[in-house]
Amino acid sequence: MSGKRVRDVPVCLWVSPEELEAIQGRMAEAGIRNLSAYLRKMALNGYVLSVDLAPVRELVSLQRRCSNNLNQVAIHANTYGVYPEEIKALQRDYAKLWGPLSDLLKKLAQVVAL
Repeated sequence: MSGKRVRDVPVCLWVSPEELEAIQGRMAEAGIRNLSAYLRKMALNGYVLSVDLAPVRELVSLQRRCSNNLNQVAIHANTYGVYPEEIKALQRDYAKLWGPLSDLLKKLAQVVAL
């Protein structure tokens, strides 16, 4: 074969109907619809990792909203003379929350990149 194909070497794989059903079930679990992509991934890496990061994304969104609220409180406090040490304590608490969340996201990114 020639042309514009990146992959131009065909590979044929024979399976039983039961095996095909099992493969399709695993593809569905992994969220992959392309059989060729799934088989290539399995053949090259030995596994396909599918991670649902929706709860983590929601956590990040909530953290960002909290940070935004904290900034608004800080602006209000600086404008009207509210106690700055309380604001600094809130900022430290948010920093403590954001650090572990950031570490978790980095670890998840590494796992997904495998």
